[in-house]
Amino acid sequence: MNSLILRVVCGLLFAALVLGMVVHPPPNLTQGLGMLLPGAFLLGIALRGPRRSILPKKRGPAAASTTAEPPQR
Repeated sequence: MNSLILRVVCGLLFAALVLGMVVHPPPNLTQGLGMLLPGAFLLGIALRGPRRSILPKKRGPAAASTTAEPPQR
């Protein structure tokens, strides 16, 4: 439920950012480019959601013991 709320809020913030850029365009290019970065983050979260996985991650193989010999050159 929390991820759904987060996606909706980020989608609304992205829509407000785009609408603000359409109604009042930035006066110069650098300010417009500066608005693209937070917009890209908001759009990414709105489309994909948070990156937390529902399924638990599989553990890799156990680490080698520290008493192993160093590799031969």
